[in-house]
This record gives sequence, structure tokens and C-alpha cells, in this order.
Amino acid sequence: MSVKQLLYTITGNRELVPGVWEMTLGGDTSPITKPGQFVNIQLDGFFLRRPISVCDWDRDSLKIIYKVVGKGTAAMSGMQPGQKLDVLSGLGNGFDTAKCGQRTAVIGGGAGVPPMYGLAKALLGAGKTPIAVLGFNTAGEVFYEEQFRNLGIETVVTTVDGSYGQKGFVTGALPRSYDYFCACGPLPMLKAVYSATTTSGLLSFEERMGCGFGACMGCSCKTKYGNKRICKDGPVLEKEEIIW
Repeated sequence: MSVKQLLYTITGNRELVPGVWEMTLGGDTSPITKPGQFVNIQLDGFFLRRPISVCDWDRDSLKIIYKVVGKGTAAMSGMQPGQKLDVLSGLGNGFDTAKCGQRTAVIGGGAGVPPMYGLAKALLGAGKTPIAVLGFNTAGEVFYEEQFRNLGIETVVTTVDGSYGQKGFVTGALPRSYDYFCACGPLPMLKAVYSATTTSGLLSFEERMGCGFGACMGCSCKTKYGNKRICKDGPVLEKEEIIW
């Protein structure tokens, strides 16, 4: 993992659905080498940086999708193109597409959907076939369905209340045929996916982080191989190593 502290320029910041925003940042993206990595953003007036997963990237820009849940992300939603942000880039281990199967289920729930988009693109680039399962609470929260479908992949959307797509949870919409899975979302969803899947897989964990690069030990979790730091040893862990 090659982490760099860089200045990025905001080139776009738009609301996708109420409370969920997509920000495009221009700058050096060389530290980002795998889908599922994240950036840690410094905001004026706030002590701790904000960790946000990378949704997509190319050579000179990256996209992040964030939900407004507090004062920091609220401040981000008011930012305009041309503003610059101090960013730690290339954090986390990301998803290893070489471990994924030929037919990999990419499962995202809510704020866990964005990194699965970058993963789906990477799997296609590796000659594999991703099948997307995206979970939300209600129709008003659904975002990026069109972007997944535009990749030409099978995409299933679920809502808990049945107001859009298939009613229920992502575990009720798993593909009939798949040989691996990757998932990102809230802890209850990851636990449910862990229990419902019959293949090996990778799970990306969401966690509060103090530093974002492994120094503070604030986001450690238990595994079969001892404590691991979600920010540095993760956020992606193998299904077989997890201790709930």
C-alpha cells in the first residue's frame, strides 16, 4: 500500500438522491491500485479526517459517494468546483480480483454500494463476469443502478419495504449461480451475507477511523490470525478469517 498526502481539486459535486452526494476530484490517482480502497479527507474546522471509499477512478480523477450524516459530510455537500482538498490517498488493501471467481456476486448495501461499482469494472477488465446485488431501505434511497446496468452486467436491486425492485434484503436476491462473492455494507448485512453464502468471499468493513493508516489501533477487529486494523490490514477481509 502506497499512501500519499495530496491536494485534489473538486471538479463536480452533485446530489444523487436526498442526502447522498457524488464528488469528483481531479489530481494524481496513482496511489489507488485496487477497487475497495479509500481516501481520508481533511476538512477545515474538523480535527479528524473523513474516510470515504473510492467509487471509480481513472488516471487523473476519482469519484467518491458520501452520505450526509454529520457536520463534516454536510460541509462537503456545500463545496463547489474549484475548491481544493487535502487528501490521504491509496488507503486500505482493496479487493483482489485475482481471488475472485469467474462469476462473482458483488453485493452492496447503502453506503457500501459505491466501491462495488469500481470492483465490477475491474472484474470486467479481468475478463470475469460480475453479478450486482444492490440493497437499499426504500425507493428514495436507490442510486447508481443505471451506472451498474450500463456496464452490461446483471443487476438486481432490493428494497426492505418493497417500494422498488425486489422486496427484502440482499441475501434474498443472491444469484442462482456464482462461484465467489464480494460484499460491502453495514455490519448486520455483512453478517447475513456471511451466513447465506456457500462460497468463499471477501467482505469490506465499515468502521470509525482515527488516523486511517494503522497508527492509532482504533479500528482493530478480531480474526483467526489475531487483531487486524480495518484501515490498513482491511477494510477487505477474507470470509474464512472473520470472527464475529
